[in-house]
Amino acid sequence: MIYRKLSETEFEDISSRILYEDNHMLIFNKRGGEIVQGDKTGDEPLSETLKAFVAQRDSKPGRVFMGVPHRLDRPASGVTIFAKRSKSLERLNTMFREGSVERFYWALTAISPNPIEGELVHFLKKNEQQNRNYAYPLGAGARIPEGAKEARLRYKTLEQTERYWLVEVELLTGRHHQIRCQLSAIGCPIKGDLKYGAPRSNPDGGISLHARRISLIHPVTKEPLTVEAPVDWSPILKR
Repeated sequence: MIYRKLSETEFEDISSRILYEDNHMLIFNKRGGEIVQGDKTGDEPLSETLKAFVAQRDSKPGRVFMGVPHRLDRPASGVTIFAKRSKSLERLNTMFREGSVERFYWALTAISPNPIEGELVHFLKKNEQQNRNYAYPLGAGARIPEGAKEARLRYKTLEQTERYWLVEVELLTGRHHQIRCQLSAIGCPIKGDLKYGAPRSNPDGGISLHARRISLIHPVTKEPLTVEAPVDWSPILKR
């Protein structure tokens, strides 16, 4: 198998964003705008870039395996797991499906959540044409459309400035655009997220949603593992 050769700059950039790696997994700090897996845009996904990186770094002549057990929205950034073995991929798929992977995100909002911490439960229904979800709250007389899926998360406010609130979110389920949709549903769209109600986009085209931390039992060694992805929002928070 022949993979493309990365430039020296791209090679060093990819190398610097590897947060954890062993024979079974590679955990990466994704930037906003990068895609995890191939889509209709035809843009090269990280799964392919990382295959090329590993082949080049390890002088590997054969095929490189880089499985995708979960996805991070294109405009979001942060911790992204890739499986380097089919057995690891199978086990990670099961762990994500069963909810045994703890996932914590940071989000910037221009409006304070009220209350400042709590748990959100909605039913989410995806509009395929718009590629977005709509949230339906629980409650007496609530009408839940057919095919809607339950979505749960916990959140708490970590920091407040004059213009923004830094909110930490723990995902309890893993639905399409879940955090974006549920925060928007309580009147707190994520900074830069035009699709879910933010008034303006971010200069880089991304959104201020970052997969900050992930905790899991290693799919092969069975040892506990926690990985954090750094993010520097201090220039924004100081405004």
